[in-house]
Amino acid sequence: MNSNLGRTARLLLISVLAAGALSACAPLLIGGAFVGGSMVATDRRTSGAQVEDEVIEVKASGRLRDALGERGQINATSYNRIMLLTGVVNDAADKALAEQTVSRIDNVQSVVNELTIGLPRSIGPRSNDALLTSKVKASFIDAKDLFSNSLKVVTSQGVVYLMGRVTEREANRAAEVARGVGGVQKVVKVFEVVSEAELANSLQKPVAKP
Repeated sequence: MNSNLGRTARLLLISVLAAGALSACAPLLIGGAFVGGSMVATDRRTSGAQVEDEVIEVKASGRLRDALGERGQINATSYNRIMLLTGVVNDAADKALAEQTVSRIDNVQSVVNELTIGLPRSIGPRSNDALLTSKVKASFIDAKDLFSNSLKVVTSQGVVYLMGRVTEREANRAAEVARGVGGVQKVVKVFEVVSEAELANSLQKPVAKP
């Protein structure tokens, strides 16, 4: 998980609330937008879900290490309590064990197991995955019609996994943009898809005034 985004979202919330205490004209943070100010795309998860995702990832890292030791290279990414497993393990038994291990963590609602079976990868391919992630994120920003901070990108072995709480239009558009990035072999959508009405309703819930 990109913990910097989570911390940034919380800092934005704190800053806005502090400003509201000083001025009745200060904008309110609502979902992914500032009301009374400019539109800002931020994390669409609740602050509680963001904290839970961070805790889930820390627990997953420790429990996977205890369960499998050095048998494989596993990345565990949680978004709105949906756990995505990517990377490489030695065999099918370890793949199943990894899924069982993270599924027992408190607040994990579902597990998407995308682990592959094979040999550990060298630093070169892993660096290429990091580069592809950066390129896809940059492409989302350039697209203009996507809220890039509401989309999480995970890349493993050239396959790009997209996570986030999005509408069907946003899901399809994000996948289209990601597929257009050079070097991307495949795009897998791991989105939580909501209706336009559900998203609008979640973005209209105001923060309580001080």
